[in-house]
Amino acid sequence: MKQFMDKDFLLENETSRVLYHDYAAPMPIIDYHCHLDAKEIYEDKKFVDITEAWLSGDHYKWRLMRANGIDERYITGNASSWEKFLAYSKMLPRAIGNPVYHWTYMELQRYFDCYEVLNENTAEKIFELCNNKLKDDDTLSACGIMTKSNVEVVVTTDDPIDDLKWHMKITKDADCNTRVYPCFRPDAILNINNEHYTTYMKKLGEAAGVKIKSFEDLKTALVNRIEYFNVNGCRTSDHGFNDIPFSTLSEKKIEKIFDKAINKEKLNESDINAYQSAVLLFCATHYKRLNWVMQLHYGVLRNVNDTMHKQVGVNTGFDTIGSNTGITALAELLNSMNVNDSLPKTIIFPINPINNHAVSILTGAFPEVGIKSKLQQGSAWWFNDTFYGMEQQIKCFAESNLLANFIGMLTDSRSFLSYTRHEYFRRILCNIVGSWINDGKYHNDIKEVGKMIQDISYFNAKEFFNYNEIK
Repeated sequence: MKQFMDKDFLLENETSRVLYHDYAAPMPIIDYHCHLDAKEIYEDKKFVDITEAWLSGDHYKWRLMRANGIDERYITGNASSWEKFLAYSKMLPRAIGNPVYHWTYMELQRYFDCYEVLNENTAEKIFELCNNKLKDDDTLSACGIMTKSNVEVVVTTDDPIDDLKWHMKITKDADCNTRVYPCFRPDAILNINNEHYTTYMKKLGEAAGVKIKSFEDLKTALVNRIEYFNVNGCRTSDHGFNDIPFSTLSEKKIEKIFDKAINKEKLNESDINAYQSAVLLFCATHYKRLNWVMQLHYGVLRNVNDTMHKQVGVNTGFDTIGSNTGITALAELLNSMNVNDSLPKTIIFPINPINNHAVSILTGAFPEVGIKSKLQQGSAWWFNDTFYGMEQQIKCFAESNLLANFIGMLTDSRSFLSYTRHEYFRRILCNIVGSWINDGKYHNDIKEVGKMIQDISYFNAKEFFNYNEIK
């Protein structure tokens, strides 16, 4: 019987162990997509207790607590920190097979030197141990945790109207070993059917120094904000869609749709689709010009539980996987960009795993000389960053593309303790590759394969996002 979550966790043979310990583990982390708060990084936030550091904002953990019938008071409500921690501790032994179970113990081990089993009986002891560590250990502040985790680059997710002042402060004078860059996330611009759209257009205009009265004005504002983000270290955009949009309406018709939205007239699905396509196609031109990477996340059905949405708001664990493949629209969208020489380097994240092969194969249809895997399927995302989800995505990438070109893992997290997800991914990657070597499916040149593991863990992302170019 193997020891519970020891140093060789998930590494099933000697080759896998060598690949992980000698090659993957020492590599720095480039977390190219997350939801950390730049202000908290600048202020080097110190956490009051383990509940704040661990359970505040982590909807992965919240979903499991709700699945165990725990009252919302102990999740997002007004229960004490101890009561919330105890509720989580009671639930955890039931999470067998869930990645959160593994992440919990990896976080306890890596950050708190705690190797005990967490349950109802040990909760008080572990609660006190973690709280004392947070109080006394300077390496468990926001920046300290990133340094401890060997995080070289963090990319936050930022609205186009953000003044990026905290990013600038970090660059100028923060005592932080991690470089922090923004990501351009214009979802509020794309959501033309949102009830707050006209209010947002006013704010965008103020940020861009443009009075937005037409679609042409909006394009001017977009360019201004893209340029502003670029000057402040941004090298990537991100777009979240329920379904991938694609339409080829004329500029004149897009202007009419924009006018309807500004005048708060009702829009149909065709209007929304056409507008979103026009905005995305326009932005892509400037992403390509600036050598940015475009990220497309799609297929999520958000806030499906109206009762809980009204009670606790968005991003709290009440989203799910949609069924629309989106492949036809996605292919048409990418082709339209490509025909107009405006297709940037692109990472595509389908939330539905049934789309893995279709997306990965589609990315191979748009190569560019001099760029390794210019379009890529992204790492297993959100509901898929499980053991089998990561394994499936890695094998899918290998079967349909060049695995050695893969840019690897991201956290997509709001928690400073979530960097163990990179470790989880690297262990799974090394185990897959090591097993292929042991089975005679790949030649046994450990230095060559080790370099490939290092590329996937770190170097590929650094090159893909051009982080060496930022001074």
